[in-house]
Amino acid sequence: MMDSELAKLYGTETRVLNQAVRRNRQRFPGDFVIELTHQEVTRSRSQSVILNAGRGSNLKYPPLAFTEHGAIMAATVLNSPHAVQMTVFVVRAFVKMREALLVNAMLAREIAALKARMETLDTSTRKQFEQVFEAILGLSGPAGGKQ
Repeated sequence: MMDSELAKLYGTETRVLNQAVRRNRQRFPGDFVIELTHQEVTRSRSQSVILNAGRGSNLKYPPLAFTEHGAIMAATVLNSPHAVQMTVFVVRAFVKMREALLVNAMLAREIAALKARMETLDTSTRKQFEQVFEAILGLSGPAGGKQ
């Protein structure tokens, strides 16, 4: 998550968030926060159709990108009531995302096991099961399998 997005989430300015992170650098190892390179910043800016002009458009420091753990740690250094509330929200969102990924992985393993057992069936029954598997995989993809 980019620093500007995280700052909005925590109800603060990007510069305030980044300043708090830089003052507490020991709380943000490399797997919590990544400072974008000049090349990455240039590449992302060149993809924007409209660039902001005027004060604040030139960055003194490159933007920061936060991992799940970095986003949670950022709330601890901001230490505002809104940041604490948002920490709870962020933790719950990541927990739900992990649960969903786990359920999908378990379903994929079960489908693979069923497919392996299906090899022992006659051709007609196997074709029927293949249609069922295709339908299930279609439902489990993005937007119900529609791209």
